Amino acid sequence: MSYSSVFKNDLFEGQNVLITGGGSGIGRCIAHEVSALGASVIITGRSQEKLDKVVAEITEDGGKATAFSFDIRDEEAVKSAIADVVKSCGPINHLVNNAGGQFPAKLEDISLKGWEAVVKNNLTGGFLVSREVMLQSMREGGGNIVNIVADFWNSMPNMGHSGAARAGMVNFTQTASMEWAHHGIRVNAVAPGLIASSGLDTYSDDRKKVIQTRSQKMPTKRLGTESEISAAVVFLLCPASSFVTGETLRVDGGVPNTNINYDIPDHKKLPPYEGFHRAQYSDFVKSLKE
Repeated sequence: MSYSSVFKNDLFEGQNVLITGGGSGIGRCIAHEVSALGASVIITGRSQEKLDKVVAEITEDGGKATAFSFDIRDEEAVKSAIADVVKSCGPINHLVNNAGGQFPAKLEDISLKGWEAVVKNNLTGGFLVSREVMLQSMREGGGNIVNIVADFWNSMPNMGHSGAARAGMVNFTQTASMEWAHHGIRVNAVAPGLIASSGLDTYSDDRKKVIQTRSQKMPTKRLGTESEISAAVVFLLCPASSFVTGETLRVDGGVPNTNINYDIPDHKKLPPYEGFHRAQYSDFVKSLKE
């Protein structure tokens, strides 16, 4: 089997796509799709073992992939890693800032260390990688940057640290799109809602119970898929979106539009797009998809 993309096979032929957090979840899916569309994929993360597995998958599928392990929160590590990428692989045509992470907690229970860790993961790291990719590659050759954020639009209870960081990344996206436009760089973002991916397995049992009921409150009556996020990213990277910059594309099942005065009738008329041939679901995630 191969990735079932809706985009043409040679869309990214001869181009380098750098994806942070490419060792699992949404990042892994994006890496597979852009590879299937002809790109040379460069994935990064902190776990070399995870990265190597994805590189092996892409290679087995006939694609080209390379992995670089470093911490996006470490400024010197980012500078050095991007220099190594450019030296080894050539110019970076596209960057997807996908790496991030958070933990459920009420604001009063978040320590300074916990707050700073989440902000560094979801805001500072994306800024550092974007800045170095711009300075070391895109300033001369142009390119596209897509930042993965989250559905924080109507507040983010129990995830206040992540909501603040993601909102900051949306504003960074808007500012970078202005300041870097004259270098031929477009900067956009994708805001996923609740997605059926390995990330859901990290939550506590109590949090999982909340997730189980939440999907029935969505207009779609289901969770999103990794390939639905990947398709949005590919659109923002490709020439079809050449007149789009500084925007955040919501891929969230319409959740921010829900209203306490309206109950959405049960239905199964908005089926998912399942393009990822190597999607992996735990028993918990499978139960959400049924």
